[in-house]
Amino acid sequence: MGESGTPPRGPTRPDTSVAHNARVWNHWVGGRDNHEVDRRVGDRVASILPVIRDIARADREFLVRAVTYLAGERGVRQFLDLGSGLPTADNTHEVAQRIAPGSRTVYVDNDPIVLRHARTLLAGTGDGATDYLEADVHDPDALLEQAARTLDFDRPVAVMMLGVLNFVLDTGRARGIVRRIMDGVPSGSFLVLTHPTHDAEVGGGSQIPAMEFWNENATPPITARGAEDIAAFLEGLHPVEPGLVSCSRWRARAGSAPVVPQYGAVAMKP
Repeated sequence: MGESGTPPRGPTRPDTSVAHNARVWNHWVGGRDNHEVDRRVGDRVASILPVIRDIARADREFLVRAVTYLAGERGVRQFLDLGSGLPTADNTHEVAQRIAPGSRTVYVDNDPIVLRHARTLLAGTGDGATDYLEADVHDPDALLEQAARTLDFDRPVAVMMLGVLNFVLDTGRARGIVRRIMDGVPSGSFLVLTHPTHDAEVGGGSQIPAMEFWNENATPPITARGAEDIAAFLEGLHPVEPGLVSCSRWRARAGSAPVVPQYGAVAMKP
């Protein structure tokens, strides 16, 4: 599935009568910022796709490893986290600022609940900067314009798109969004991506029925993609080894986590 709360077009008032992905994801990772309807739908999805909680944990652990790698080995000091979802442990700015206290992070979401919690719970260090934008990934030009208030687009930026593009149902449009955003950041920037898959080789056989139930009972609608379509989002970029793999296995200790049907990759803009 995916942790993002971003993709419905345009800001909307929260509807707590319908399960919402940001809150259901929060339930899967053991958080408290969710409602009965979110827990009910989330538990039903988990009964169809028993590894969903493993996926949620693996996605967050991938974020930690990716940000640690970028802030540490690659010296990245700016992060643009799209569809950040509800705050939980080891948020992007926290991981980055543990390594480089001056790191700057901009979180983007268009769910009012997410933004309200973000402003309350997320605080940067004195040396760094953390900002929160109510914006929509479907409008990358406006998003980049607002992010420029905090980020310097003359210096490398790590664009975090964890569990975001699976909410953009049209693959061509999703590719266009990635291209526009990566066009807006300089050489030496990175794309950090996770995306659910139906590929059987990574255990994705149950994704389709789980997503069908989700799309009938929750919001926003979601889709899985195969490795070829997900790899196309990295077109024109240089993938960091080991390339596109189950996110649980990206630069993880050998045998440290089960393979999950969620691909992950980090790629550099040349």
